[in-house]
Amino acid sequence: MLKAYEELRAKSDEVWKNTQARTVIRVPIATCSIAAGARETLEALESAVKERGLDVDVQTVGERGLCWLEPLVEIVKADGSAVLYEHVTSDKVEQLLDEALDDVSADLAFAVVEGTDVEGLQRLDDFDLWALQERRLLLRCGIIDPDNIDHYIAHGGYSGLAQALDQSQEEVIQTVSDSTLRGRSGSAFPTGTKWEFLRGKEREPKYLICNADEGDPGAFVNRILMECDPQSVIEGMVIAAHATGATYAFFYLREEYPLAIERMEKAVEQARERGLLGDNILESGLSFDMKIWVGAGSYVCGEESGLLASLDDERGMPRIRPPFPADSGVFEQPTNVNNVETYSDVTLIMEKGLEFYNSVGTEANKGTKIFSLSGHIQRVCVVEVAFGYPLRDLYHAVDPATYQERRKLKALQAGAALAGILPTHIALKLPLDPEAFKPHGVLMGGGGLVFIDDTACIVDLNVMFSWFLEDESCGRCTTCHGGTQRMSEIFRRIGRGGGKSNDYDKMELLGQALQYSNCIHGSASPTIMLRSAEYFREEIDQHINEQRCAAKVCRDLIRYEIDSDSDSDKLPEAAAICPTEAVVQEDEKWSIDQSKCIKCNACKDVAPDAVRIVDAFDVLPLTPVGASATA
Repeated sequence: MLKAYEELRAKSDEVWKNTQARTVIRVPIATCSIAAGARETLEALESAVKERGLDVDVQTVGERGLCWLEPLVEIVKADGSAVLYEHVTSDKVEQLLDEALDDVSADLAFAVVEGTDVEGLQRLDDFDLWALQERRLLLRCGIIDPDNIDHYIAHGGYSGLAQALDQSQEEVIQTVSDSTLRGRSGSAFPTGTKWEFLRGKEREPKYLICNADEGDPGAFVNRILMECDPQSVIEGMVIAAHATGATYAFFYLREEYPLAIERMEKAVEQARERGLLGDNILESGLSFDMKIWVGAGSYVCGEESGLLASLDDERGMPRIRPPFPADSGVFEQPTNVNNVETYSDVTLIMEKGLEFYNSVGTEANKGTKIFSLSGHIQRVCVVEVAFGYPLRDLYHAVDPATYQERRKLKALQAGAALAGILPTHIALKLPLDPEAFKPHGVLMGGGGLVFIDDTACIVDLNVMFSWFLEDESCGRCTTCHGGTQRMSEIFRRIGRGGGKSNDYDKMELLGQALQYSNCIHGSASPTIMLRSAEYFREEIDQHINEQRCAAKVCRDLIRYEIDSDSDSDKLPEAAAICPTEAVVQEDEKWSIDQSKCIKCNACKDVAPDAVRIVDAFDVLPLTPVGASATA
């Protein structure tokens, strides 16, 4: 097996060497960068290089996770020096080529990646958000072309598989168990144990499933791996096939990830062409293949039995267990379901070995975890840190002090809708480890961290998430479907100013009733409601007892007014954009017609200094009949 791999590696090394023989302009193409205009940048670069007849290659790569800097461009010269440039939109391409090919474009440069220091320019390794990371799973992201399997192999790809194939099934599973690897989707079930369940089943065929149905709001960890290093996931699945005796796999990918679908399909095709999928893989006798399966976007298909139902061409509804997937999964055959990041971790374990993998992390969770960070922060990004890394330090890196001074962080939502919410004074004291979150009644989840500041309203967040949970309920059990409806109704009423003092009792009863749901969607759905009632009671009380929303978000508790002291010249524009013509001018004075205002915030966006938001019931008391108006 090692000989077959070495022959494969030698050819790929030659391909990679040839791509680095002259100056290379790397353009990250992934969902984040595309949203920022990277495809237009790539087209402009390719066109300009061709027109100028430049002796350079323009290469597509995955992204590094520095989403807030996109579109990024890296120029790697033949001597190995490399500089990363930020916000290179298509209109800046000519400037980049004029300045950066011979020297460094000071206006666009972000950091030196490799080579000699440049005066006044930081090194990427010294950049605070980069320096804190332990990049292992993300190591190749931003460097290799995800559509070129030779790039992956030249950077050590499939060496882990070659080593695994020289070991017995028991040895591979023992290695995975010794790594303490647990499901990275948030379930945290020991991967080695799950594989042992499947290996012990005699009934054939056995199947593997990759759960790539990443539906949690604020989570895009799996997407990064699939878009930027897809072969690492496939390699982990082939290793799992060898360890468990599985012969076929389905890669279940959500429809909302079109680029990930495209890249995974191409990666599977290329792996099959190189003999890394199919019959007699690396001349080992192992036969294993897979198919990309696109789901229709149901949130409950992220739960493994709901996913299996969808694969069986049934309505995507979680199944009653037992039987468990290892006994009866897809097509009622023995099946294992693992997460995208879990499979990538397997690849790393087998490639680098236990000593390397276990050199970072905590006692319970060795290795690293990828996190996507979003919400009210300055630097939306994807990072990889060792388990146990202080959350406070990570927050300060993604939201520098200059930004924090303008807003006050209120809460953290980790693990999306089913995992709960924590106030700042608790969240920022925690290490990034699943065991640290559990005592506070929440989960760390699959890696999505959403930071929430004081411009957001806890009641409004509960309205949004309770609606989401109700809408995504499969409807099989009345407990879940009816319970999430009641949650939504309670918070909608509180947000309208109709809250009652006994609403907390109703929340508690709902939380207890929902524990009898058939699956995790129902039993975990009250988590955010209960944690909000526990940690943000004062804010909810304000809505119930005073009909006030301190964040000025709940529409029924606020109204928009024109600031009489403002002479903003943007009010005509605000009037023009108002969909209900509520912004009016009479006798040269501007006002808002409250009977027409739908509180859409359009006028505030256009004229922030001239439009103010006040409490709906914050009005002067009526003058009593017969009393003096000046009394």
